[in-house]
Order: sequence, then structure tokens, then C-alpha cells
Amino acid sequence: MFIRYSSALLLCLSFIFTPAIAKDVSAKGQWWFKAYPEKFDDKDLTNYMSAISVKGNKFVDEKGQTVVFRGMNLSDPDKLKKNGHWKEKHFKEAASWGANIVRFPIHPISWRYRGKEKYLELLDDGVRWANKYNMYVIFDWHSMGSIFDGVYQHEMYETDAIETRRFWQAIAFRYEGVNTVAFYELFNEPTDGDGRFGKLNWPQWKQFNESLIDIIQSYDSNVVSLVAGFDWAYDLSAARGDLIDRPNVAYVSHPYPQKAEGPKQQQLWEEKWGFITQSAPLMATEIGWMKDGERGAHYPVIDNEHIYGPAIIDYLEGKGASWVAWVFDPDWTPNMYEGWKYEATEQGRFFKKTMLELNKP
Repeated sequence: MFIRYSSALLLCLSFIFTPAIAKDVSAKGQWWFKAYPEKFDDKDLTNYMSAISVKGNKFVDEKGQTVVFRGMNLSDPDKLKKNGHWKEKHFKEAASWGANIVRFPIHPISWRYRGKEKYLELLDDGVRWANKYNMYVIFDWHSMGSIFDGVYQHEMYETDAIETRRFWQAIAFRYEGVNTVAFYELFNEPTDGDGRFGKLNWPQWKQFNESLIDIIQSYDSNVVSLVAGFDWAYDLSAARGDLIDRPNVAYVSHPYPQKAEGPKQQQLWEEKWGFITQSAPLMATEIGWMKDGERGAHYPVIDNEHIYGPAIIDYLEGKGASWVAWVFDPDWTPNMYEGWKYEATEQGRFFKKTMLELNKP
């Protein structure tokens, strides 16, 4: 009686629990079934674009010819996707303004919000569209603050060293050998906020950037890494005589108008960042202006004298430096156009005219 009862009970339990266990073991949503990351599939790229590298203080193509980049910042791909404008049309419009390069500012908050896999899908589309219109791409990790103290200008910029290294590992692995993606801007605007965010020093910042470049170059030794100076990526003076000790490196400044004003403007530019062009390439990955009182006007982008645009372009062109205007979006400022019919603002008209003239084939 006892034996027969136990057998019946075991049979019953087997009937109840076995299907559930089998279902769990075969569930493809479990973490141990997650596929390894995949590389970008370049079979859909329309145009062959030369690899870009650093030679002395210039960017050069595969033939050794000097290349100067003049283009614009798009807004964050996640933001454009939510607006319904992360589309080929947006890239076609940018190209029609004469740009030969576009910068993708990737905010840490949007990277986390959308998730790595979904965000990479956005970037894949952007790379394909940029390539179709013969524009190179900068991926920019768009943080703003002190990564060592963990203090940032806004929560959208919050990150840390581990996330930043993992971001660049994922990017370098995926886009290895994709020449359209020519530049990795390692950290948008390092700053201690005049002491409000902590303290930054060049030896520590240099070592951190070299560690990022080591990760990147273990996957892709050809891509160019862009390293920013302090004071919201304006001041490179700490790098004088102590450049990043890695190949294929260029430097970044964001010389907005109120960073240097008055008759000594060019002298101040030379002291803070222009001098770097004697030794290495420079790309001003954010320039732009607007008038006081306009929507979104804020320090340091205000220029009421109408002199900044021609002055900064003349200075950069005289140095053989590249530049990228901020920002090809109607909501963020200083904006290059109003509305989604791309009606150019004052600075938009200036940069469009300048790019069309200087980027002629």
C-alpha cells in the first residue's frame, strides 16, 4: 500500500513539474542564451571612403593627401528618433549644406535608456546614411564634468570610468575597419566647473585617455581618437610639451565666442589651444553663436557684435584645422535652423555658405 502510494505520488509530481522545468531550460530569453555582439555589416554601404589617419599635424587620406573636415553636429540620435527625424532625409539635408562630416553626440543617459543593442541599431543607420552622402562620422561620448570625482553639469551627462571604457570597447569592436566612422571623441567636455565639480589635472587625464585609446586600438588601430582639453573642452594649455603618447591622436577645442573676446581674441586662442596645431591635428568639434535675447541664448555662445563667425573660421582655416558647427537641430541651441523645414538661422546661413564654398570637390 505504501509503495503503491509513493509511486503514484512521484508519477503525479513528475507530470506536474517536468514540463515547467523543460520550458525553463529551453527559454531563449535567458542570459546564457544571449548571443555575442556582432560587427557592423558594411555590405549596405554605398560608397568607398578612404581611411583617415594622422600624419604630423594633419589628417590625411590613404594617398597621403591632407584632408580638412568642415561639418556640423547633429543632435543625439535618440533625441532625433523620438522626434521622428532620425531618417535619411536628415542626412541628405546636412549634405546639401556642404558638410563633409557629421558628429553624433551620444549622451550617457540616452545610451542607458535605449540600451546598447537598440542604440547601436540607430548608429548603424546613421553610418549608412552618412556614407551614402559621402560624409564622415564622429562618435562623441557626450559627457560634461569630472569623471574622476563623479560630478557632472547635469544628470544627462552622468557616467563613470567603467561605463566609458565599456562604451568604447563596444563601439571599437562593432565598427572596426569601417572607414566612414573616422573619429572617436573620447569625452565631450572635461571640466571641474571652476572647482564645483572637483579637480582635474593633466597627468591623470592623459593617463585615462591613453587607457581608452589602448582599448580602442586593440580592436582598430586606424581610427583617430580625439582628446579634449579642460574648461568645457576649451583649454589645451596643460598638454603643452606633454602630448598623448599614442598614435593616431588629434585634439579638440570648443572655442565659443565668450571664451575669448576683445582685441586680444586671437592671441588668447593661440595661448589656449591654437598652439597645438604646431604638433598635432586640431578639430574644433563645437563652434557657433547666437545673439543675446534669442531663444536659448546662454554663456558662452553669445555674440552680439557679429564678428565671431568670420573670425573663428579665418583663424581655424589659417591653422589648417578642422571644425564642426553646433548644432543641426531646431530645438538645441545655438541652432542652425528653425523648424523641421530647415529654415536657416543667422549662423546657419553663415556656416552653410562657408561649407559650400570650402568643401568644393
